[in-house]
Amino acid sequence: MNPRGTAHVDTFARDHLPPPGEWPELRFDLPELRYPERLNCAAELLHGPPGDRPAFRTPSGGTWTYGDLRARVDRLAHLLTGDLGVVPGNRVLLRGPTTPWLAACWLAVLKAGAVAVTVLAQQRPHELRTMCEIARVEHALCDIRAVDDLAKAEIPGLRITTYGGDAPDDLLNRPAPGTPFPAVATAADDVALIAFTSGTTGRPKGCMHFHRDVLAIADTFSRHVLRPCADDVFAGSPPLGFTFGLGGLVVFPLRAGASALLLEQATPRQLLPAVAEHRVSVLFTAPTAYRAMLDDLDAHDVSSLRRCVSAGENLPAAIWRAWHERTGLRIINGIGATELLHIFISAADERIRPGTTGVPVPGWHARVQDENGDPVPDGEPGLLAVRGPVGCRYLADPRQGEYVRGGWNITGDTYVREPDGYFRYVARADDMIISAGYNVAGPEVEDALLRHPDVVEAAVVGRPDEARGQVVVGFVVVREGVGRDAEALRGFVKSELAPYKCPREIVFMDALPRTATGKLQRFRLRTEGDQR
Repeated sequence: MNPRGTAHVDTFARDHLPPPGEWPELRFDLPELRYPERLNCAAELLHGPPGDRPAFRTPSGGTWTYGDLRARVDRLAHLLTGDLGVVPGNRVLLRGPTTPWLAACWLAVLKAGAVAVTVLAQQRPHELRTMCEIARVEHALCDIRAVDDLAKAEIPGLRITTYGGDAPDDLLNRPAPGTPFPAVATAADDVALIAFTSGTTGRPKGCMHFHRDVLAIADTFSRHVLRPCADDVFAGSPPLGFTFGLGGLVVFPLRAGASALLLEQATPRQLLPAVAEHRVSVLFTAPTAYRAMLDDLDAHDVSSLRRCVSAGENLPAAIWRAWHERTGLRIINGIGATELLHIFISAADERIRPGTTGVPVPGWHARVQDENGDPVPDGEPGLLAVRGPVGCRYLADPRQGEYVRGGWNITGDTYVREPDGYFRYVARADDMIISAGYNVAGPEVEDALLRHPDVVEAAVVGRPDEARGQVVVGFVVVREGVGRDAEALRGFVKSELAPYKCPREIVFMDALPRTATGKLQRFRLRTEGDQR
């Protein structure tokens, strides 16, 4: 045991935490957040449910019980610490499509006391190389189908072990003890995972989260807002390399003793049949997917759904209302961040108010403040500031001081706090458009465009203009077969919003540019708009 209390032999992650003076203030207000000093979150997630209960389901109809999952995680942990030479604290890259084996590898890495670095299967060699350099990764477990780009990255010293192949040295073909693996007695504040931000520009930031953090997101948002039960079947589109998916498809169901349907492909057209066939009850996806699924709802039985969660981007009120009218289901809107691991403002059931994000999740605190860190009055826009049981800790990154100010996590979102405590999204702080002295929130204009029955997707950005400073430009995707009438759309928006908010130009596109996690890349639209 390291004299400082950590179970990590390789102390790189702990050694590169931000200085204590740059940490946000952490709050553990709820009794369930007072964790013991020794805590291995993988052992906690696997402990409890009877061995014959389903844990993971596959599209083909296969099922892993909790007994299967525990045995396979233990086998993998034995291989990690034996054949592969992984010691507590080593960073282990995980790469592959969303499958039970990827989830089992993640659990095994944590149970073995190592640090999981789960990346997206879509990320390219230069991105993988950068993340491995930042996190000093020396080991990788990779689905055989996703190994090519990782190999092309030519990361010095990286030992890649594939799984899912036929070779004798494939992870799943190696001999391993069939005995239980005793979980490494990690400290509650040992680093469990490094999640890289899915930002659209700049060098990626590694967000370090502790073993207690993994449980805290389940014991706040999932327990108090989602309120799952053991019979729930979770499913969704976000990959496990995206913390929205890691929580919704692994941490939350396992913490509740429920099961998850893990889909390798989860487009809107694939989600609806999966919901119907597997009787999914809890669905996690993005606003654009809910909008896209509206067209095919009548062809599928979604009566098993009882919880629909939206995050990753702001949920427009128009999409919320359309989904509610068609299904009777109230989408749970939420805002989360990789820096804070999961959702911290939300609301469920009768507390939902379309057009707002919600209220702070139990265990979390939020306020709206100005650039100087002073709270602004209710009803006025400002920067969203959050604190709770999880906080931003960048891996050796000077941008820590931008995100954490005065003990608060500053998410980069402009919000308004209503007098009754509800928080309403205005825009990303850098997405506010100032045109002829007027402040125009791009999402408000997007919401108006989306209310038009022919508009499938919409994004609004500001374009530099000599006379007005900026002008509003709307980028729009319309339904297939529909004519592209910019003036008609502008007229529609003018009927919905004040004239100064109306886009001066409408640009029709076949698809909007998005990251691998589905986030809109507005910087690409700004570049295109600047060139027009």
